Amino acid sequence: MTGFASVSRETDGVSVGVTVKSVNHRFLDMQVKAPSALAGLESRIKGLIQQRLTRGRVEIAVACDDTTEPTREVSLNEALVSQVQAVVDAARAKGLVSGGLTASDLLRIPHALEIRLAAASEVPGAASAVVEAAVAEALDALVVMRETEGRFLAADLDRRVQTLLVFVDTVEAGAAAGQAALEARLRERLAAMPADLQGDPVAMSQELVRFVARSDVHEEISRMRGHVDHWRALADGPEPCGRKLDFLVQEMNREINTIGSKAEGLAVTELVVSAKAELERVKEQVQNVE
Repeated sequence: MTGFASVSRETDGVSVGVTVKSVNHRFLDMQVKAPSALAGLESRIKGLIQQRLTRGRVEIAVACDDTTEPTREVSLNEALVSQVQAVVDAARAKGLVSGGLTASDLLRIPHALEIRLAAASEVPGAASAVVEAAVAEALDALVVMRETEGRFLAADLDRRVQTLLVFVDTVEAGAAAGQAALEARLRERLAAMPADLQGDPVAMSQELVRFVARSDVHEEISRMRGHVDHWRALADGPEPCGRKLDFLVQEMNREINTIGSKAEGLAVTELVVSAKAELERVKEQVQNVE
């Protein structure tokens, strides 16, 4: 689910820059950082994200600038000019100066004229289309990067699931051997019992069979194989499957725990420990899958 992309576009007097990055997250968490003038586009940007992604924490930063020649405003400080005019009139009345204020005089008086850029109340209308196009392009690049990572991740998970299948096959054989050994030990002990304690041979034999059957893990083994088949069907399918795979890992873990509690034999116990360790690695990797 991790990825990064950056796109810049400039057209129709508008310069747009979009940066998008994503990291692992259980669900789809979206954060959009954009100028206040683009606040109206936030829902549409989130809609574009939802069209392409279903899982991960996604952050999009949008910058937008108007590249056309800026509009300037010129204002006259009338109060200041009036004060200067009054002083000039008083000096002229005393014969100290002649003539009145001219336009060139105003340009030379500090702070009489102020020239400033007109405040931009909003991003130009053309910016909306440019921003959406840039966001879409950045998301497409992000998806490509995530898919590339996903192919490596899929190969790693496939190897680990194959390893689990090997464990299952080995456990099945070991469990069967453990059952046979348990039954043999019990029959030997029953045969060694005094005749007056043995009771009804048929009833004893039936009870022995029931006791040995408690260590049968055939159903759990079958369900484990079914989970693996389901895993591969999901992994090979076109739909996002991360959360479904996460659920399957939990089901696999439940089956392995049950096998560990039922199966007979030290060798099986060691195999179950190894299988749980491998499944834990699978669980960690699945958190990266969309």
